[in-house]
Amino acid sequence: MNGILLAVFLYVLAQLVVGLLVSRGVRSEADYLVAGRRVGLGLATFSIFATWFGAESCVSAAGKFHAEGLAGGITDPFGYGFALLVLGLLFAAPLWRRGLTTLADLFRQRYSGRVERFAALMMAPTSVFWAAAQIRAFGQVLTSASDLDVSAAITIAAVVVILYTCTGGLLADVITDFIQGLAIVIGLFALLGVLAFSGEVSLVDTWNQLDPEKLRFCGGPPGSGWAQLELLTMAVCGSLVAQEVISRVLATRSPQVARRATLLGGGLYLVVGLIPAGLGLLGAQLLPDLDDSEHVLTRMAEQYLPTVVYILFTGALVSAILSTVDSTLLAASALVSHNLVFSYLPQMSDRARLITARVGVVVFGLVAYALALGAESIFELVQQANGVGSAGIFVLMVFGLYSGLGGPRTGLATLIAGLVSWGYGTYIGDWACTYLISLGTALGTFAVGATLERRRG
Repeated sequence: MNGILLAVFLYVLAQLVVGLLVSRGVRSEADYLVAGRRVGLGLATFSIFATWFGAESCVSAAGKFHAEGLAGGITDPFGYGFALLVLGLLFAAPLWRRGLTTLADLFRQRYSGRVERFAALMMAPTSVFWAAAQIRAFGQVLTSASDLDVSAAITIAAVVVILYTCTGGLLADVITDFIQGLAIVIGLFALLGVLAFSGEVSLVDTWNQLDPEKLRFCGGPPGSGWAQLELLTMAVCGSLVAQEVISRVLATRSPQVARRATLLGGGLYLVVGLIPAGLGLLGAQLLPDLDDSEHVLTRMAEQYLPTVVYILFTGALVSAILSTVDSTLLAASALVSHNLVFSYLPQMSDRARLITARVGVVVFGLVAYALALGAESIFELVQQANGVGSAGIFVLMVFGLYSGLGGPRTGLATLIAGLVSWGYGTYIGDWACTYLISLGTALGTFAVGATLERRRG
């Protein structure tokens, strides 16, 4: 196992070298945060796919399918894949045409600087929760491939991803995303192929022996339909306003490329995402006594793959995680540095802005590390990421792009209403459908506020 661990770290080192080489071309804030707005269709497609295809897609989603069957896939791959398709169809081109650096810039253009800054403060924690999920998943992979305990593995993972993210900004991320995206696609197909053709396992017989309850996508006890709708709505709305994927949209060279790349990335996500989903289902039969369902993919690889292929597969999992975590830390830093620090200090030079953004990556990486150590599961972190304030952000984005309704007061009230209702329902009221209620509250607040502002105006 020490050889496997060494191979994983050599692979990570190679990714770091690529990032450092590409980082030499970073000259300005636009280079660092949106890759100079010159990314083409191929790189953008793989970057959008790889950014979204991270820990929750490989480690957590497979674990959910292992534990809950098809019902566990309501968010991933189906919810997140659907969100990318909606983003491409409705939002990618309009967002690109605005000339934004972050999504919070839209709120400054449409509402006010106060709305921009408050939105940035709400969105940055979302990216940090996503980063924490990836760091925890990286730790899970290291734990499976070595004798390290979870805390030590998460610590090593945090150090690696902070160094990796701090080097080249979005331009380096996009290029390494291409490598990482190819790696995870090849790795997953390799595992599926070995299981299908090695003769050790009959996939058809294994599938036929699954508990029929595992193959039910809907149904269950009373109220479970609302719970699934809650998870699906949270996944879709939270993804549509995620700075990580929007930064890729804004980095493309034209609105047409932004739209096509997002649609292609979403389609690729759905196709490739079905592989860990199916392996998780099969794992329920092949590994029924697994202590931690989030280990199902790595345990299957360890048990059924030859050592060399297992090393490559572990590297592929690391690829999937790195391709997301660099984006999340960069997104959090962009929101705070660009929309908060620079709004108060507009006279800062490009060099000072680059340094500030890189310092932000380190700070948020340390916060994500602390969250990863304290969380019980990757799924828990992802749900926190999707839920924090995204209801109000989503409502403001839709009306900001497609209407002239609402002004500064309406924008601020909508953000506050969505955040407060979600926070109360999550931590105090223990509501069954907290996100749906917070989305309705934000929408109602916007409607009332826009009506009042229109009458006064």
